[in-house]
Amino acid sequence: MAIFYVNNNGTVLTGDAPTIQPGNRAYLYGDGVFESIRVIEGSPLNMENHTKRLLEGAKAIKLRVPNNFNTAFFEEKIKELLYRSSIKQGGRCRLSLDRVTGGAYLPDSNECNYYIEVYPYDINHFELNAKGLEIDIYQDIKLQKNFLSNYKTKAGLPYVMAAISAQEKGLDDLFLANDRGNILETSSCNIFVVSNGVLYTPGLDEGCLAGTMRMQIINLALAHGIKVYECAILPQNLLAADEIFITNAIRGINWIGGYRTKKFYNNMSRKLVVLLNEYWEKELGL
Repeated sequence: MAIFYVNNNGTVLTGDAPTIQPGNRAYLYGDGVFESIRVIEGSPLNMENHTKRLLEGAKAIKLRVPNNFNTAFFEEKIKELLYRSSIKQGGRCRLSLDRVTGGAYLPDSNECNYYIEVYPYDINHFELNAKGLEIDIYQDIKLQKNFLSNYKTKAGLPYVMAAISAQEKGLDDLFLANDRGNILETSSCNIFVVSNGVLYTPGLDEGCLAGTMRMQIINLALAHGIKVYECAILPQNLLAADEIFITNAIRGINWIGGYRTKKFYNNMSRKLVVLLNEYWEKELGL
C-alpha cells in the first residue's frame, strides 16, 4: 500500500497516522484558508495564482504571514511531498494556512502555520466528462456576499450541504444562489453559461469564488477570440443557454448535460479543454 506524506508546518509526516495537534483552530473553528492544486507530470500547476489568492485570503482573515511564505517556498515543499509520496504523474494537493492554536473565538495570536497534503490522481491531463452532469438549484441556503466571498476559507458548510442535497436528489451537483436569486457557483465549481458563442460568468463583485481555473478559462477564451462577459446569471439565463460548463482547479472543465427539462451541448467545453491541455503541455515542456 502506497504511503502519502503531509507537511505540518515544516514537519513531514506519513498520512496514515494523526498529523494535526489538539486545539487546531482550523478543526475547531474553520479558522483558515486553503487552495486545491492540480498536479500533472509531478508538477503543481498555476502556483503563482494559487499562492496569490492564498495570501490575499490570509490577509483578509488577519493572519500574520511570514515573509518567506511565497510561491517558490510552497512549490518546493509541495514537490518534496510529491517526490516522497512517489507521485510522478497525476496528483492533487491541498495547501492550507491556519491560525495558530490558542484562544476561543478570540484567538490568542494571529500567527499562522501551513499544512500541505498530497494525493495521487488517476488522470494525468485535463479530461472532459464523457456524460453531461445533471444539475439543479439548491434552495435551502442562500449565499451572502461579504469580503471573504472570493476566497477559499474553511467555512464550507453551505457547500457541504449542497453536495449532500445533490446526492439525495440523484443529481451530480447543485447551483448555489444569493438572496436575489442570482446564480453564483456550484458546491465546488465556478459556472460559465454559453450563448451564441459568448461566455457569461458571474462577476467577482457578485460574491462568487475567485477561482484560479475560472481565471485561466477567461484568459484562454480571450486569447483565442472568444468573448467573455462577467455579469449576473439568473435561472432564466440557464434555460436560455446553448451550453453550461463548470470549472475548478482539480477537474478543469465539466459540461452540464441537463438542468431540469433543458438539455445542453458541449461544443465550447470540448474546445476549451483542448486549449487548456495545450497550454499546460507547453508550460510543462511536454
